[in-house]
Amino acid sequence: MTQGVLVICEQRDGAFRKISFEAVSEGRRLADGLNTDLTALVLGGDIADIAGDLEACGPDKIWVADDPLLMDYRTESYTTVCAQAIQSASPQVVLIGASAQGKDLAARLAARLDAGLVMDCIAIRLEDGQLTYTRPMSGGKILADVSITGTPQLVAIRSNVMPITKSSHACTTETFDVQVDEPRTRVVDKKVESGDKVELTEAAIVVSGGRGTGGDYAAIEELASLVNGAVGASRSAVDEGWRPHSDQVGQTGKVVSPSLYVACGISGAIQHLAGMSTSKNIVAINKDAEAPIFAKADYGVVGDLFEIVPELTKAVRQIKE
Repeated sequence: MTQGVLVICEQRDGAFRKISFEAVSEGRRLADGLNTDLTALVLGGDIADIAGDLEACGPDKIWVADDPLLMDYRTESYTTVCAQAIQSASPQVVLIGASAQGKDLAARLAARLDAGLVMDCIAIRLEDGQLTYTRPMSGGKILADVSITGTPQLVAIRSNVMPITKSSHACTTETFDVQVDEPRTRVVDKKVESGDKVELTEAAIVVSGGRGTGGDYAAIEELASLVNGAVGASRSAVDEGWRPHSDQVGQTGKVVSPSLYVACGISGAIQHLAGMSTSKNIVAINKDAEAPIFAKADYGVVGDLFEIVPELTKAVRQIKE
């Protein structure tokens, strides 16, 4: 009999990603609504000491899959272990963060388990014991309500859309016996960005620049740093070589849902809107009053970003002082 909620948590270098706390918090809400238990699964190498960081979000149980073969994320190994955990727990719902890693893992698990999957979920509704999932479609133009037939139901939730909540539940931590063969792939090199750089998909504030910057991101970087935000970019800016692909927001880049998204010199092509349309507040700065981005923005400023952004930075600095 399927029962319970299982959350697959993501950690990097011994620290949980923010989306993991969001997923466990949402899992707690669902488990309470379904009157069932919540289990959090943690995978990695030498990670036993960090499992307790999840307890504040209310899991009933934490499974720790700790093995040197899981030190680095590799789809094959992680899929095998997660599939074993799901088959062992027989949960009704499996939550995972819709990060780059999470999306890769969720898709492989859905194929391995022949299970339904909702990607980029932004809301979950529970009515009369039935779960309905909401996700953007058609480049963010519409929101679709989706239901899944059968179990387990795999759900990849978007970052920054579900709150982190505290819950006082008695929690036990157990070792999950790992049964995984030596993977057929190996990690030959890792390039890690600066440790003080705010992760784009988890930032509460994102300041993005497009073709209108002409490649000059100094003002955007200054504003982003002042508000402890992340710097984003449109595809045209990345194609020009002005920013790395890791900064790209859009259909072929990263999907973000910050509390505040500031679009500077970005026209608002549908591919870009697909990556930021669920932002809670959108501010657009553009010289072209007819730019499509203004139709999506909550606040719009028609003008030169090189004049407006420094003034905005000055005003923010005065407020903080």
